Amino acid sequence: MTNLFNKSFVTGGLLLICLLCIAPVFAQYVSASDRKELLRKEDTLKHLSGDMVFKDNASDRFRSDSLFTRILVRALKTKNSFYFPFDSLNISKLYAPDSSFRIFTWELKKDEYIFLQKGAIQMNMPDGSLKLYPLFDYSMFTPRPVDSVRYRNNWIGAIYYRIVEKEFNGRKYYTLLGFDDYSIASNKKWLEVMHFNERGEPVFGGPVISFKEDSVRKPVQARFNIEYKKEAKTFFNYDPEKDMIVFDHLISESNEPEKKSTYIPDGDFEAFKWENGQWVHVERLDLGGEKLKDGAFPKDATILDASGKTNEQQLEEASRRNMQREQEGTGGESTPAPPKKTTPAKKKGS
Repeated sequence: MTNLFNKSFVTGGLLLICLLCIAPVFAQYVSASDRKELLRKEDTLKHLSGDMVFKDNASDRFRSDSLFTRILVRALKTKNSFYFPFDSLNISKLYAPDSSFRIFTWELKKDEYIFLQKGAIQMNMPDGSLKLYPLFDYSMFTPRPVDSVRYRNNWIGAIYYRIVEKEFNGRKYYTLLGFDDYSIASNKKWLEVMHFNERGEPVFGGPVISFKEDSVRKPVQARFNIEYKKEAKTFFNYDPEKDMIVFDHLISESNEPEKKSTYIPDGDFEAFKWENGQWVHVERLDLGGEKLKDGAFPKDATILDASGKTNEQQLEEASRRNMQREQEGTGGESTPAPPKKTTPAKKKGS
């Protein structure tokens, strides 16, 4: 079978090539004078986006973020700025597969204990004007982030690295996969389903995460996440060949399941499949007896030996597999597909 991780790396490379090849198309929509001004602003934004992350003092990072946000909004007010890629910025920039919008997300570190996610959704407007939805991270104010529908003012923040487009009953749903530098000891990865309501505004979550096929039934959730040890490398991405969202099955390395900061991959995989407007959980990914290559989906690996103690050899092998994935470029980042010009008749939610 095709190695999922190699395939993801190749796909990302092909998309990057396509984006480079499509550069002349961007120029068709942005005038020469506007492009020159956007390039000038991009150069300033590039430095500020680096300072937001790498400055030593929190006050400097927050000041850089404030300047970055103001200059970015001014740049986006340029006619047809939707078609300007802002390639050099040190933030996530993803186009929807149907090019109806793009989403910017980034992270701001206050200290070792508090990370804030920032974001904005830019709609693809037929007349080239700006329609922008700022996103405000509400994560630290809610104890139950998976149980409710959210809007741009109480968004559960994440740095998005993949958008998957689905449709049900004539409505488009955009599944956002993202990373959250959650705490000093653990990270999270999120599955968030977004759609646009009748007013064209983004809506996050809903009755979209189902566990109806699990051996132990759980209530439907509005969104889903995995939380794991800070140093662990986890896979959480969409596999177009299987048409599933595939992710590592996690287990506590110290047999302390109440401590998410001890969770690491054990070699098995779980998944979600799209059915009737929901992502339905698959407890264990069935590979159908296919022969596996080293580093692909391991079927029988376990991190516990027969006595229930930690199997150090399996832990080492799991670490090696995850290191291989990281080196192959599958930590999450994906290159957005180039946008396409849309017409008012085809647009939804704008």
